[in-house]
Amino acid sequence: MQFSALLAIGTVAGLLSGMFGVGGGVIIVPAMVLFFGMTQQSAVGTSLIALLLPVGVLGVMEYYRAGNISKENILAGFIIAIGLFAGAFIGAKIAAEMPGDLLRKAFAIFMGIVALQMWFK
Repeated sequence: MQFSALLAIGTVAGLLSGMFGVGGGVIIVPAMVLFFGMTQQSAVGTSLIALLLPVGVLGVMEYYRAGNISKENILAGFIIAIGLFAGAFIGAKIAAEMPGDLLRKAFAIFMGIVALQMWFK
């Protein structure tokens, strides 16, 4: 997996997390499935690694125990986390300046696009 692509996924996830309050399940998991060809379980495990400190320790342990994530997934998760850190800050700044109605509509469009991508994968 490419460092720059993983960092971009983390940054976009952070940006949208800061703007819309979404991240792992809505951004990282679909990106890992669609762009890197991971299984759903491996993508979820990787997402939990990226979110490890705030929310995922027990989930990561269970996915690892079940053999659904590898050392490569762990490295990918840490690279994504770097982007999450910066992206969340930038996304929050953008969202704080946007009118609430526009932010709500942008989120609805984004969710529709993600749903269609996952449906037709």
